Amino acid sequence: MYVSRRALLKAASCGFGYVALAGLAAQAAEKAGAKPDSFESPLAPKPPHFEPKAKRVIFLCMRGGPSHVDTFDYKPGLEEHAGKSPGEAAGGLNSQNGRKLLPSPFKFTPHGQSGLPISELYPHLAQHADQLCLINGAHTDLPNHPQALVQLHTGNFQFVRPSMGAWLLYGLGTDNQDLPGFITIKPPARLGGAQNYGSAFLPAVYQGTKIENVNAADGGIGNIRPSYAAGTQRKQLELLQSLNRDLADRFEANSELDGVIESYELAFRMQAAVPELMNLDNESAEVQELYGIGERGSDEFGRMCLMARRFVEAGVRFVELTHEGWDQHNGLRARLTANCQATDQPMAGLLTDLQRRGLLRDTLVVWGGEFGRTPAVRNQDGRDHNSTGFSMWMAGGGVKSGIRYGATDELGISAEVDKFHTHDFHATLLHLMGLDHTRLTYRYAGRDFRLTDVYGRIAEGLIG
Repeated sequence: MYVSRRALLKAASCGFGYVALAGLAAQAAEKAGAKPDSFESPLAPKPPHFEPKAKRVIFLCMRGGPSHVDTFDYKPGLEEHAGKSPGEAAGGLNSQNGRKLLPSPFKFTPHGQSGLPISELYPHLAQHADQLCLINGAHTDLPNHPQALVQLHTGNFQFVRPSMGAWLLYGLGTDNQDLPGFITIKPPARLGGAQNYGSAFLPAVYQGTKIENVNAADGGIGNIRPSYAAGTQRKQLELLQSLNRDLADRFEANSELDGVIESYELAFRMQAAVPELMNLDNESAEVQELYGIGERGSDEFGRMCLMARRFVEAGVRFVELTHEGWDQHNGLRARLTANCQATDQPMAGLLTDLQRRGLLRDTLVVWGGEFGRTPAVRNQDGRDHNSTGFSMWMAGGGVKSGIRYGATDELGISAEVDKFHTHDFHATLLHLMGLDHTRLTYRYAGRDFRLTDVYGRIAEGLIG
């Protein structure tokens, strides 16, 4: 397999921060006076702080802010007070006064033995009601997409900080040394862009690898297809790496240069591993149908979900899938229906597939966006941004199933019971993965940083 210098540089810039292979790593260790087998990759598996309930995460990111009162947060009070201002309905001033309360145009019915109320928009996912932990008291700081999305991913919208996937890799490493430990499929190009999966001041080795096109054999990953025999390519790579090592020997420790060296090695190994994992043709017709692949509307997200299952099954620590287009200021009925049709069967298929393969019990599946939508509206077929209360859900990975955790007020405007801030989400996610969020720190610019900054409360009530 042949990789040109340009291809390898592109591989590094695309986020292939990963392990140095035994050959070059051993050479570097031996040159430093250590035994060749004493080298340990920075992404080798690391022990957690305590026994984890989950070993891997699949994050289903609905970019744009899904309407909680039309999906997972049933509010009969909206029907009772339809057409009133929130102040008239609640008897006081409210941030959404000036708008009129709009009941959901979609019917909610109880599902499963748990009786969780789920919108008719999710008929397939509703069949998994007894596996879901609906989080109805989520909230964040600002109702603006760029800030809220970056805070969801990094914990902070004011400064560049490492993403949650990067923190998990830093804390736990990964199980498959031939694949990236952190993969993001179709991440947002705007609204923070690479900041949402970057490593910031953490070593570059922990940044995410993006896959841009699930319908292409190479996933949109540049130069993933080899052109020459492995031996020829290996020799060229060793020449390049010798130059890099020489440069590294003449300077103090440099995480960017270390990241380039290790990126070249990952690029070499990924050329064999990634195309095979991204090839869904060897999945049975029954499995593809389970995910909605081949169906109009759900095909692309179905492929993303099936790919996520294949990646976590192969040992990838953190996989994120992004579905765009949930910012529905108008066209709510048609556009929200289309969004849910595109994601419903794929997500239900993912839960079914994980469960029957024995993976769901230690795979944490998370669904959510950067915020929710306003129950009170100016446009009778659209909802605006709402950061004070919205919904998320989790499944598997040690969370309680068939429960509603937290609640918004009777109109669905603000979180009131068991409030679940973004910092609490991060603290709880790390806890489920066996990490104490107050101990997972990195020394930078004279202080210890962490994903949750100085905040974060573990939501004990949703942990099984």
